[in-house]
Amino acid sequence: MKTKITGKTYRRIDYMGLVYISPWLIGFLILQLYPFFSSLYYSFTDFNLIQKEQFIGLQNYVRLFTDPRFIKSIKVTLKYVFLSVPLKLAFALFIAMLLVKRRRGVSFYWSLFYVPSLIGGSIAVALVWKEIFSRNGLINSILLGIGLDRVSWFGDQKMAMIPLILMAVWQFGSSMIIFAAGLKEIPVAYYEAATIDGANKTKSFFYITIPCLSPIILYNLVMQTISGFMAFTQAFVITKGGPNDATNFYALYVYNQAFKYYDMGYASAMSWVMLALISIITLILFKSAKFWVFSESGD
Repeated sequence: MKTKITGKTYRRIDYMGLVYISPWLIGFLILQLYPFFSSLYYSFTDFNLIQKEQFIGLQNYVRLFTDPRFIKSIKVTLKYVFLSVPLKLAFALFIAMLLVKRRRGVSFYWSLFYVPSLIGGSIAVALVWKEIFSRNGLINSILLGIGLDRVSWFGDQKMAMIPLILMAVWQFGSSMIIFAAGLKEIPVAYYEAATIDGANKTKSFFYITIPCLSPIILYNLVMQTISGFMAFTQAFVITKGGPNDATNFYALYVYNQAFKYYDMGYASAMSWVMLALISIITLILFKSAKFWVFSESGD
């Protein structure tokens, strides 16, 4: 028995589809698309969130590159990204290789190692991390126990970045899961052939595992780099950007300009420069992929 679907029925199906996606669509338009374009407009204005904005052209963008705190926030953020991202990916790959082998209770460890990625960005965890690295915290107690002096983690400009980097590395769960999925897709025949040819585990890792995982490494690298540029909670809760702007991340500086100093126009300009900076670095990563990402097709 054939069912005839008329044009009216098609239109009804279309309308129902719009009804079903309307919650997401409304949220996207109001909470994402509108703020996106309004921030572009505000970046050309002098706007303090209270009085009506005044159009000032490119003055906010000119001001950016004469602001020493802005330049330092870029340097601090780049330092954080270039140190934390490789360490996080290396640690995630190491743990994934340990757990990908079948052993008893491995599911429990998968869940255990993934938990930091779920809760790591919360205010509560940042406060705990701040206490751990405080003057009388756990880390300094361990240092005293092995005969070393206390370290002023949040009072020394050279040391303040270390706890924040370690906190980022600790949240390696999402990258670990993706690496594990990639490791399971590498054919065992590759390793068997390498063993027959006399390759040890080190050579197999660098000549088989890394090339086969290179597309996944690229994906994790791009995603974690973008995430690193948007780091905010750690510095906001733990260091407040100090000491002497040593941890004044880009996102934190944008927040302070917008909601502490009520300079929304300037903060909007900073946001668009951040978008441009992230886009350039992402483009560089994709362009460099042809030199180190392995493809079975040979392209």
